[in-house]
Amino acid sequence: MAKRLPKETLEWMAAVPTFSACTKRELRQIVGIGTPAPISERTVLTEQGKPGREAFLIISGTARCLINGKEVAQFGPGDFVGDLSLLDRGPRTATVVATSPMDTLVFEPREFNSLLADAPSIARRMLSALAGRLRIADQQLSDAQR
Repeated sequence: MAKRLPKETLEWMAAVPTFSACTKRELRQIVGIGTPAPISERTVLTEQGKPGREAFLIISGTARCLINGKEVAQFGPGDFVGDLSLLDRGPRTATVVATSPMDTLVFEPREFNSLLADAPSIARRMLSALAGRLRIADQQLSDAQR
């Protein structure tokens, strides 16, 4: 059974680009699949090179993304973290550290796959966001080689 959500949470999710195409029913499904998890400031969510066992949807708070110790991005509400390792079962490509207290929804591999299967609009948006992150990383690598 899906968890009951405050109206404000559904409104927030509907306003996030990743979820804007979702129906209220899909939004309830998403929250019903994920496990709410508070994260303390300075907690390492993902560690570069290590296996990925979960993905995080940031509800509130911020995190920074480091590749080889260099900050390459910042994440905030509405962003997914750790999704790439669950898509390809490869090691983490970056270290992500909370820069403030955070509220997240955590998705284990089975839950993450269910999320993608049950809400194809989210899968498309996640892939688009992932492609954008890869393009930025590619550009940074190209700039560093010059």
